[in-house]
Amino acid sequence: MEKKAEGTVAIILLALIQGFPASGAVEVLPSINPAVVGNSVTLSLSPSTALNSGSWAVGGSLILTWTGAQQAVFPNHTGRATVDVQTGALTLTSVTVADSGDYTVQSTSPMLQASASLSVYELISNVMLTANQKDLVEFNSAAVLTCSVSSGSSLSFLWMNGSSEVTGSDRVQITDGNSTLTINNVTRYDKGPFSCRVINPVSNGISGPVNFTISYGPDNMALTVNGRNTTSFSAGSNLTLLCSAQSNPEAQLQWAFGGELLNTTGPLLELLIVGEKQSGSYSCLALNNHTNVNSNITTNIMIAKSPLSGSDRRAVDVGLLPLLLFVGFLSSWQGKL
Repeated sequence: MEKKAEGTVAIILLALIQGFPASGAVEVLPSINPAVVGNSVTLSLSPSTALNSGSWAVGGSLILTWTGAQQAVFPNHTGRATVDVQTGALTLTSVTVADSGDYTVQSTSPMLQASASLSVYELISNVMLTANQKDLVEFNSAAVLTCSVSSGSSLSFLWMNGSSEVTGSDRVQITDGNSTLTINNVTRYDKGPFSCRVINPVSNGISGPVNFTISYGPDNMALTVNGRNTTSFSAGSNLTLLCSAQSNPEAQLQWAFGGELLNTTGPLLELLIVGEKQSGSYSCLALNNHTNVNSNITTNIMIAKSPLSGSDRRAVDVGLLPLLLFVGFLSSWQGKL
């Protein structure tokens, strides 16, 4: 067998020197392409052609040679490559990513050469997403996410924030072969959930979600009185001042009147049966201990003396009646004099 193999190699080397005519009528067809690591792949000639001798090579490196019923496999493919000596079909077992390449069959009987490309990929498994830290402060922190797999080859990465795809921008960088996502100066809208999808031609996988806790505010404050934006009220009214602020965590609220702090905290300040002396500026002060940011909003309230009601006017009229009668009596008495 060894001598016959050597003879076949000599024939092939001679043919390589002289050149093989390419056979446009014959092509090589892989049974699976792309193939998954561990698969068996057969590269057959189409149409089927009886070859008495020949060789298979990948990327210029010989896999095996054969002549008649004898074949010789080169060390890199020992135990994994066989040829059908009748048809010249090459079978590879337990293929690996390294088996990807351009396969060429050559024969001297009859004279032909044909090629095909084979791609082998490793299945993706166990897609994982990790974050450098999850508690962030708006405009002062960077979020760094890293996507990895336990296995897989020729990977492509797709980043998602909820149902929206994340792409690069001034704040967003996607690096390390697209496996790392960095968001600089995070905003409250960067909380997630983030996920990464990993794809190759034979499989895909998606990570679990990652959410960030982003502290922000207080900002966008609002202050209403009795649910309205009006600030003029009559004496004797009951007033409810409501303060709100966008903040995470929830802001601490403190009330002030005329620049002096009141002993009232929380979103509500209630003023009952107000008088004119309660006219002035009312402020709501907001503080977020996580961001160390404070904000405030002020409204000026005018308490006007209420006009007399109808019953009050009647009471005044009755009180003045004796005086009017007395004045009328004096006028009449002086006329008689």
